[in-house]
Amino acid sequence: MTISSYSDLLAEAAQQAQPQRLLFTFAKVSLPTKSNDQQKQAFEQQQGGELSPIMCVDKLLEELSDFASLVKEADLTGNAWDIAFVSTMSGKNGVAPTSEDANRMLDRMIESINNGNISFYLAFNRAGDLLQFKI
Repeated sequence: MTISSYSDLLAEAAQQAQPQRLLFTFAKVSLPTKSNDQQKQAFEQQQGGELSPIMCVDKLLEELSDFASLVKEADLTGNAWDIAFVSTMSGKNGVAPTSEDANRMLDRMIESINNGNISFYLAFNRAGDLLQFKI
């Protein structure tokens, strides 16, 4: 199955042989402090910028419904964000990974995003559109 939406992601996770835990890292896009005119122009056209992870959460599939609900919950934190990066973890022997297991993976996600290694993750904007990056 090709994932082209958040609902596709949830459907694909539900089809897996082992229970899934979804990992979300929310990031803000900002203009780098020492940016040149070309970078400023690209940023204004939403074609560039610097990614800063600001919060993360793990959820079992049963805890998720639609993207609007995820946005609402994320916004309740008071943290402004632009992009939600998503990954999954598979359980073993019919048991889903724990939140403790997820914490290690979330730390890796944050590190990867900080280093610009985002190709491992799905990314959605606030409207729920799946994003594709030119790297």
